[in-house]
Amino acid sequence: MAELASSAIETLKGAIRGQVLQSGEPGYDEARRIWNAAIDRRPGVIVRCAGVADVREAVRFAREHDLLLAVRGGGHNIAGSAVCVGGLMIDLTPMKSVRIDPVGLRAYVEPGVTLGEFDHEAQAFGLATPLGINSTTGVAGLTLGGGFGWLSRKYGMSVDNLVAADIVTADGALVHAHAQNEPDLLWAIRGGGGNFGVVTMFEFALHQVGPQIYGGLFVLPLEQAPDALRKYDAAIDAMPDELSIWAVMRLAPPLPFLPVDMHGKPVLVFALCYTGPVEEGERATNIVREFGAPCGTHLGPMPYTAWQKTFDPLLAPGCRNYWKSHNFSELPQGLLDAAMDAIARLPTGQCEIFFGQLGGATCRVPRDATAYCSRDAKYVMNVHARWDDPNDDTRCTEWARAFFAASAPFALGSVYVNFLTQEEGARVGAAYGPNYERLVAVKSRFDPGNVFRHNQNIKPSAA
Repeated sequence: MAELASSAIETLKGAIRGQVLQSGEPGYDEARRIWNAAIDRRPGVIVRCAGVADVREAVRFAREHDLLLAVRGGGHNIAGSAVCVGGLMIDLTPMKSVRIDPVGLRAYVEPGVTLGEFDHEAQAFGLATPLGINSTTGVAGLTLGGGFGWLSRKYGMSVDNLVAADIVTADGALVHAHAQNEPDLLWAIRGGGGNFGVVTMFEFALHQVGPQIYGGLFVLPLEQAPDALRKYDAAIDAMPDELSIWAVMRLAPPLPFLPVDMHGKPVLVFALCYTGPVEEGERATNIVREFGAPCGTHLGPMPYTAWQKTFDPLLAPGCRNYWKSHNFSELPQGLLDAAMDAIARLPTGQCEIFFGQLGGATCRVPRDATAYCSRDAKYVMNVHARWDDPNDDTRCTEWARAFFAASAPFALGSVYVNFLTQEEGARVGAAYGPNYERLVAVKSRFDPGNVFRHNQNIKPSAA
């Protein structure tokens, strides 16, 4: 960026309705700050887009000046792909429109919207679509990588509910992709990440959910974890699709329903969300009581929007984070032994291992229906290292890598692309399996020069 003439920047500012920021200017540091504080990069220029015209101009400018291009939606990606060093960062956070069609059961969502903002609009009509578990996550990045959460066992992945999108491609064109127009492009962005362009509008199918759900937490002492997880794994196929149960191993937070002497002790937490009739919630979730004798429970009816924010305090921005992930079809004893060993060696009190439950509707979609293809995964495991002090970088990342290696023999070999860290580009093929070659073909058509490469990159054939 040093050699980029100031006159070029001034010309860019004149062509943009939003803001163009450079180092030292007000708002620059805030715009480049993302969820994972371990990522600290300084783009040469940040374009905070106010609309589609700004996106097109920013893409054109980056291409014309041969600048590395990064695209920020919510800025929640663990690898920090939203922000680059020295290039141009497209910041979509000002684009926050959400339009709900309660009759047609559709949501039209701009790329700067977070899950909490989406839920605020959709739940006004008692509607939702499968998204994640943290209200500050961006809808855009989560969806483009596949997307899953509490509703996925009933309604599928986020991409299974993405019916159309507006996309600014590498040549600056705006393409409306749907089943009858550019279906290959729609197929590719349903899991293929940001490799194919900048999505400026998502169209989602909506479902009747809430406004009340039945859910909460069921907490066991860690010594019960191996037996409880075996029972949990054995019960998954009999669970109704309306019920989602995630398992988390960590040190107990100071939750008011837990005995004080359990605070800071290792525990197994089952997080439950039942989206069927609330009056049937207690009966539907009783299965968890067969898993063990709890040291604390907090279960009952609650607003869906409140449940979506339950884990926000444990996932707040500003901490340093590092993830390693595998997909599993079952939880065998060797995996549980490795997990127990890892929890006994937690490097900080914020670290955890979770098993996000899939199955249900996510496994009933053909592998080639979307770019996301891990339809045999019943659990997405994430080992989450989280800490504050940069001096802890090495021991926290090494702890995560050690459990990742110990659990690998029991994994499917595939991986959820949104959980890949910045050094894991070699695993991109594993994320897409048999769909990878088709993704390369779509990439070669829409981005032959690999303009959109600051991501878990799918290289065009020319590369």
